[in-house]
Amino acid sequence: MVLEKVKTILSEQFDVEEDTITPETSIINDLGADSLDVVDLLMTIDDEFGVEVPDEDVEKVKTVEDLVSYIEARQ
Repeated sequence: MVLEKVKTILSEQFDVEEDTITPETSIINDLGADSLDVVDLLMTIDDEFGVEVPDEDVEKVKTVEDLVSYIEARQ
């Protein structure tokens, strides 16, 4: 469920087809996110899931799977 919601968010934010996003998808390398995109994404994650990602944890979230695991661990 978290994965599907994250895929929907990423699809909308980065204008890519949802079915092209896999757990292994790199947020920066594959989706082309820059630092502003990452900030926008994390604000959306906070709104959708109620999970705030502190600055020191941002670097740990590199792939879709990292993001999903981070959210699931904090819900």
